[in-house]
Amino acid sequence: MLVRELTDGCEIDQVLLVREVEVGQKRDGREFLKLVLGDRTGTVAATIWDGVAELRPHIRPGVPVRVIGRYSDHPRYGAEITIRALRRPADGSFDPADLLDGPLRPAAAMEADLRELIGTVRDPYLAELLDRIVGPSAPTWPAFRDAPAAKVYHQAYRHGLLEHSLTVGQAVHAMSATFPGIDHDVAVTGAILHDIGKLEAYRTDGLRIHMTDAGRLQGEIVLGYTRVRRTIEAIEGFPADRAEAVLHIILSHHGSLEHGSPVVPCTREATLVHFVDNLGGRLGSFDRLEKELRDGQRWSAYDRALGTGAYFPAGRVATEPAGARAA
Repeated sequence: MLVRELTDGCEIDQVLLVREVEVGQKRDGREFLKLVLGDRTGTVAATIWDGVAELRPHIRPGVPVRVIGRYSDHPRYGAEITIRALRRPADGSFDPADLLDGPLRPAAAMEADLRELIGTVRDPYLAELLDRIVGPSAPTWPAFRDAPAAKVYHQAYRHGLLEHSLTVGQAVHAMSATFPGIDHDVAVTGAILHDIGKLEAYRTDGLRIHMTDAGRLQGEIVLGYTRVRRTIEAIEGFPADRAEAVLHIILSHHGSLEHGSPVVPCTREATLVHFVDNLGGRLGSFDRLEKELRDGQRWSAYDRALGTGAYFPAGRVATEPAGARAA
């Protein structure tokens, strides 16, 4: 059964992915473990009260575990698994696709759309910049194709960065024809490259996404700015004003100093990319929450990214990530 299919009182014996581990202490000084377990449809809390010393070395974020216990859904305290036993899963006893979320469209289809979008950039310098970073022969292309877009809130899965960058770029492409004064080529280039720093900020180890040392020490904006600036400097004759315009988009795309941008958007193109990026992230949260709904459920739980619960008038739409095994 998938997490969203579990019902109050049901007995479970299945493989779930450890998402979070927190060590607590009882009143008598002994340790206990608070876990967040999950699969591609959602997460559930669990607590291990006994045998912590033996189990703790084997329970780490990103590690699949066989969980034997009872699922309950308390009206006040929420859903939780009371664990009776936790074991290492036998080889071949589970499908990793059941544990990992993913985009609804195949990566190949998204890549084709990205190539078409890049084809709308007529400026030869900007086109070469895109080709050197996300072109089919670029050394960074395989990493860009496979990277997640985030650690938790939106498109936190393989191909998530490709999906997010493409949707932001497509929206910016369409809107640049609607609002006067937008430089289409600068805006689209900035939109495609705005999160390129995440190639170095995140690393995926098996089933886990986590921040790298560089991501924690420098941040994805600085890493992205540095990569794009170095690439621009390697292109002979790259116009200084075009370089400034694209780099400003990368530096300002979080929109405010308190959200991590060293500068706020000061151009039409940077303002457009910031708001579309923010919209893409928030709508990505709706996609994540909808996958966690049970059949017929209309409201999600409170979500920190949205600051509210999400409402789906028609209930959960039966969708599966591209390539996911049918339940």
